[in-house]
Amino acid sequence: MNELYYKRIISDLGSERLEPYGRDGASDSLIMARYLWNIATCESLYSSIHLAEISLRNSIHKQLIEFTQKPDWYESTNLVSEWQWEEINYAKLQIIKKRKVVTPGGMIAELRFGFWTGFFNKFHAKSGIGHKLAASVFPYAPRIEKDMRKIDYRWTRIRELRNRVFHHERIIHWNDLDLQYMILLESINWISPDLCLINGKINRFNEIRQSGVGPWIKLLSEIGDG
Repeated sequence: MNELYYKRIISDLGSERLEPYGRDGASDSLIMARYLWNIATCESLYSSIHLAEISLRNSIHKQLIEFTQKPDWYESTNLVSEWQWEEINYAKLQIIKKRKVVTPGGMIAELRFGFWTGFFNKFHAKSGIGHKLAASVFPYAPRIEKDMRKIDYRWTRIRELRNRVFHHERIIHWNDLDLQYMILLESINWISPDLCLINGKINRFNEIRQSGVGPWIKLLSEIGDG
């Protein structure tokens, strides 16, 4: 095993980034294998996270249009909290910076994920909007699950997973990662069973997860000894 090889790539990636993968005293080769397995696991979650985020914001958008009878419902301060209003203004600014016209479609795409999951918090419980959305945004969810507090907890966890994946952080150590994946799929299905079926055909999470770190140890061994 070429130890110099591992020293070089660990230096290139940064020892601080790799430190969580070797807290048990693992060798440099195992640390790198775990790191690659984490990359592959994050990549395998992309389609599920993508479809969950897109379907959630589109479903909320449709419901808010129905409530207000306005495609630009985001122009009403009565519908959103103060921090959401700041998010709306930020999104408008980003669209204008791109020299584009502010349209409902552009705003829906520009508003960040936290804006949408924020409709199920305490502020919107008081306004009543949160309860209305929890009851209507997920047409295929069991009635007992259309509880705003349950929805808030569910999508907060999904957002946490999404942020860790998109910020290149470690997730393979999560004891409940498989459960979180099932919750992610279930949440897509509650909005659109069709999208959930499509996702089932393209995502590789179970394959990557079940294969473990072994294939990455083998890969690095072949490269490092080459």
